[in-house]
Amino acid sequence: MNVLALASTAAQAAPGVVPCRTRESELWFSESQTDIDRAQQLCRTCPLQVSCLSGAVARKEPWGVWGGELFEKGEIVAAKKPKGRPRKDADERARAAQERLNERLSGVA
Repeated sequence: MNVLALASTAAQAAPGVVPCRTRESELWFSESQTDIDRAQQLCRTCPLQVSCLSGAVARKEPWGVWGGELFEKGEIVAAKKPKGRPRKDADERARAAQERLNERLSGVA
């Protein structure tokens, strides 16, 4: 589904049903992990989540939250990498985030 078709479908949905149409768009393109988590949570209630995610994957969206998943450089990433020195448990956290991502993607595919 291309962006125009997705926007058209979202516009036809009942008011307040599609979160990205009723909230500020910056939430879905934020640098803050808190904002990204909030956007992902809101996406989970959206009736267009699956079509939004599949369209974003097909278009290789360069960044942002699409269909409840975080995109960077056209790829789905498990979590935003913080700036600075890596945490001591970075490998463990990355593995857990990747497992959560794989679970979510298996439900979409």
